[in-house]
Amino acid sequence: MLTKKNIKNGDELSILGFGCMRLPSDEDAAIKLIRDAIEKGVNYFDTAYIYKAGRNEVVLGNALSSGYREKVKIATKLPPYMVNSLDAAKRIFATQLSRLQTSYIDYYLIHMLTDKPMFDKMVSLGVMEWLEEEKEKGTVKNIGFSFHGSKQDFELIIKAYPWEFCQIQYNYLDENNQATKSGLNLAHAMGIPVIVMEPLRGGRLVNNLPDKVLERFNCYDKERSAAEWALRWIWNHKEVNVILSGMNSFEQLNENIKIANDARPDSLSDDELKIFDEVKDIIINRTKVSCTGCGYCMPCPYGVNIPGCFSSINDKYLLQDKNSKWKYIQTLGGFSAEPAFASNCKECGKCEKHCPQNIEIRKELKTVKKEMEGAFFKPAVTIARKILRIK
Repeated sequence: MLTKKNIKNGDELSILGFGCMRLPSDEDAAIKLIRDAIEKGVNYFDTAYIYKAGRNEVVLGNALSSGYREKVKIATKLPPYMVNSLDAAKRIFATQLSRLQTSYIDYYLIHMLTDKPMFDKMVSLGVMEWLEEEKEKGTVKNIGFSFHGSKQDFELIIKAYPWEFCQIQYNYLDENNQATKSGLNLAHAMGIPVIVMEPLRGGRLVNNLPDKVLERFNCYDKERSAAEWALRWIWNHKEVNVILSGMNSFEQLNENIKIANDARPDSLSDDELKIFDEVKDIIINRTKVSCTGCGYCMPCPYGVNIPGCFSSINDKYLLQDKNSKWKYIQTLGGFSAEPAFASNCKECGKCEKHCPQNIEIRKELKTVKKEMEGAFFKPAVTIARKILRIK
């Protein structure tokens, strides 16, 4: 297993990390899978307070008992939308330590930041100052954040605090979505290690690709799976420290470890990179809205994340994503202080003057609103925000 040194602290992290969110439902099988991964060189395990209603942390804690804890780095997350006081944050953290059967967390993240106001809330409540105190005590080793939002907000957040690592969604379809390639490069330039999540878009870059994409991959190398193509594309980036893979079978684990044994930065040939350009062209031609995610339409004066809206509806049709509406709520700030939904659009038209693709943005946002929001969308989000006490 190849490793990469964390330049912030010297940790040698396996380039393949274990994303625990999709562990097998059978806990004995999950524990065996985790321990097998450790024996084969995986040493970075990512979970969160909310995964499987907290059971995910419990299973990981059980798996790391009997001497395995010392062999790995644990990453888990504090959900800011559930934190309305410093005491609440402290209670969650104490629960996490108990679930994970550990006295410290190696990599602790503010979970799923979507905009700067959500981070500002953590600062105003004293959460960041408290985490620094926990770091001095050794109960937290590194402070970071995971991100789902616009490029602009990523840049604001990463510059607002001396982060020790960050976690972003990145793959060959998201090069111009969310944090984007420029965000990846910015983090690297600032000396901030990058953990990549959703390298296969939850498996949809394996199971839901158009036939023409698979044919193009196979023309070059029939032995290389769609998963291997996608993972090698990310590992080709020297800016990436760890890729998280949500493995739920020994078959997936073994395939990913085999790839990670020789996936080095800048190892793809010009011909291989050209294939990705062709694949992306095939995909773009099949999308609902021909948005490239360039961001020239941004910022919207009314807070709409225009590229994010179009990415959500494109995923729904291209990748047949059954969870597209939930992802829409999540990535467009449904649980943050300032949601960026399509319904925020006031049809001012400012965005259309700057779109190099000449997209009828106002018209397309109406389609997004109709298909991704619907009649019960706002009441449901309002109720959820009240339950979580989000203002």
